[in-house]
Amino acid sequence: MLEARAAVQKLRSYHPPLAGRQGLRLDFNENTVGCSPRVLARMRALDAEALARYPDREPAEREVARFLGLDAAQLLLTNGVDEAIHLLCSTYLEAGDEAIIVVPTFAMYSLFAHAEGAQVIEVQSGLDFAFPTAQLLARISPHTRLIAVANPNNPTGAAVSEEILLQIAEAAPHAAFLVDEAYFEFHGETLLTRPARPSNVFVARTFSKAYGLAGLRIGVLVGDGTQMEMVRRVASPYNVNAVALAVLPEALQDTAYVERYAAEVRRNRDVLEQELCALELRYWPSRGNFVLVRVGPLHNSFVSSLRGRGILVRDRNSDPGCEGCVRLTVGSDDHTRTLIAALRSVAEELRLHLRSHPEVQA
Repeated sequence: MLEARAAVQKLRSYHPPLAGRQGLRLDFNENTVGCSPRVLARMRALDAEALARYPDREPAEREVARFLGLDAAQLLLTNGVDEAIHLLCSTYLEAGDEAIIVVPTFAMYSLFAHAEGAQVIEVQSGLDFAFPTAQLLARISPHTRLIAVANPNNPTGAAVSEEILLQIAEAAPHAAFLVDEAYFEFHGETLLTRPARPSNVFVARTFSKAYGLAGLRIGVLVGDGTQMEMVRRVASPYNVNAVALAVLPEALQDTAYVERYAAEVRRNRDVLEQELCALELRYWPSRGNFVLVRVGPLHNSFVSSLRGRGILVRDRNSDPGCEGCVRLTVGSDDHTRTLIAALRSVAEELRLHLRSHPEVQA
């Protein structure tokens, strides 16, 4: 009888809560207003022949390389950052190797590493989700072949300094070191401007967040040219669809649209954090387009009450160190005002519930 590999049989399925997403979507850190109008215009101009041909990735890669100030040989367009992670695991991990991640973090690092039969070493973040530099460095061994760090991190919003990232890369020259910059536009700091990055460093970016192209699934992986040649060997030549490749240049050229939206989100992130402080809800300062809030044992009621008001948010209670936590995506001015009005109402409901049920510990 045919059986999947043992590593695959042991994998826990990842099921994002996509069903029934009706309302204001503040649960998946998506762009809440959508992509540039120039992208939509280019999409509408596509004809049947454009969709009948196999996609040619190279012209768009040259455009992205020019945009980032890189050589095209240093990057690969991918089917979202998810595929970039998958390709790195396929390129560098073998059964028995070790991959290091700092938790809580993006689930795909662990999933794809486990799928290759690697052992995943989880390093718990410190107090208030401080980055555990010393603990991570202590776990590096000759078996370490992959280290993944989200910067800023999801779901905490915490960021790591360039100095610490380079220290890790230099401490593990035998390991692929992925710095996932999916939320770069809301953070503003990047390793890509570093003139001489160690050859084991890879940087991933996405066009799903600030650019509003999550539905087209397009990201980019950047690394040393020699290493990227190896990564390309395990990538399909047709991994990015023709529609995404056709509209990407328009998205890149409309810098004013992206910069305006990112600035609006950064401003509203500050407004939301101030409101959470006024509501006496524990939160962690964020560098992403979201804020992590600790609600306590009533986190399910908190999420349900907001859903009842037409607002979707993400329960992160099951993430390591995130007991009782909920993640709120930050969007446009209108959407932030709507969220804050609902938060005030829901917070009062929860306080009344706690007063009438003192046995519940917040």
